[in-house]
Amino acid sequence: MKLLDWYILKRFLQTYIFVVLVIVLVVVMIDYTEKVDNFHKTHAPANEILWDYYLNFVPYWANYISPLMVFIATVFLTSRLAARTEIIAILSSGVSFIRLLFPYVLGASVLAVATYFMVNYIIPKANKTRIGFEIKYINDAFTYSGRNVHLKIAPKTYAYLESYTNASNTGYKFTLERVEGNQLKEKLSADRIEWDAKKKKWTVYEYKIRTIDSLRETLTSGARIDTTLNLKPDDFDSDFNLYETLTRPELNQHIDLLQSRGADGVETYLLEKYSRDTRPFAIIILTVIGVIMSARKSRRGVGWQVALGFFLAFTYLLFFMLAKGIAESGNLNPIVAVWLPNAIFAGIGVLLYNTIPKIRQL
Repeated sequence: MKLLDWYILKRFLQTYIFVVLVIVLVVVMIDYTEKVDNFHKTHAPANEILWDYYLNFVPYWANYISPLMVFIATVFLTSRLAARTEIIAILSSGVSFIRLLFPYVLGASVLAVATYFMVNYIIPKANKTRIGFEIKYINDAFTYSGRNVHLKIAPKTYAYLESYTNASNTGYKFTLERVEGNQLKEKLSADRIEWDAKKKKWTVYEYKIRTIDSLRETLTSGARIDTTLNLKPDDFDSDFNLYETLTRPELNQHIDLLQSRGADGVETYLLEKYSRDTRPFAIIILTVIGVIMSARKSRRGVGWQVALGFFLAFTYLLFFMLAKGIAESGNLNPIVAVWLPNAIFAGIGVLLYNTIPKIRQL
């Protein structure tokens, strides 16, 4: 790396950090204004508001807006260099435009790698504390309201609950069926089941077990029995933003669990998984577009280019949210939904580069 590369890289990272801090500070002020009444209403302790909520709120938002802030930082820095004719001087010295992109892409790559590990392993752990605070002090108390719940808890085993009370971790009118092919082999029926937190098992009350084989049918009953099921009280707890609290391994396990049960809502978790992969690439793509569109000196000044950068950045965000919403409704493949904005903006970047040859000839 040459001195010029270090100069641009240093300014690029400094501008990015400055822009992120400013935007996150504004978001924190807006969020506090919206939630201050909830804090007073629920008597949330000041230390929990600061350490449990906002200490984890800041990195979440810094990471969430990272691709957009990288783009805006790129436009801001490059347009200032162009306004002071530094870009012209660099290209006139024999440096190609592709070579000029090197420190930008290097800085964006560093941020992309950091973003990947943050979004997959660090931010989810912070979100567990932050979302736990929201559930406790901001959201209304959660009550499970599902009725006639059917779950596939093993390849050949199906569970049914007429209703469930999460306050006491008790399910009512419970049945457990083991089916092989099209034949029912065993069925357990019970008035209720209750979770035993000490034993980490379910206690089944007033049960009947009907066993069927090719020769005979047997029926046994009892007042109480303990059993282990691939079912936990967590399955009936609030799933408020649950996908944000799962690390990459946990997210994969949860997706496998939902798919094995044939449950609804798996698209939300697939979108979260795939979007975590696309975010680092979005940082690099938007960085390159930012350099291309702001490398020319504008008569309208730096402010115009920065405003245009904000417009394109939020256009990308709106397009991503639109594609994500369509995928959540089941009308678009989740992989296509999260990669489509990147593919389109990558095409826009190529188009901008090819339609502005004067940049390469400055």
